[in-house]
Amino acid sequence: MNGTTQPIGTPTATKTCGMAIAGLVFGILALIQCCSLLFGILGIVFSCIAKSQIKKQPGILTGDGMATAGLVMSIVGMVINIILLVVYWSIFAVQFASAMEH
Repeated sequence: MNGTTQPIGTPTATKTCGMAIAGLVFGILALIQCCSLLFGILGIVFSCIAKSQIKKQPGILTGDGMATAGLVMSIVGMVINIILLVVYWSIFAVQFASAMEH
């Protein structure tokens, strides 16, 4: 052995999936209500892609937990944002109707 080859059975280096990191970041942004609809959609897309890539390369790519956390935070952030939009528009509609009566 000349030092340039690895013995059989030597574990290969693992790498954290970049899509999982992106999904987590977008999930955090969606959860703190910073343009959460856009970031929520991006978080869901990146997290789903990451989970798919990790599933296809189980010994090489890691970050399934980050992808799952990004997916959950993105969904929760979007749900909260949709609820807030409905509440805000309802208040606006009531105020607008009230102003039109006077």
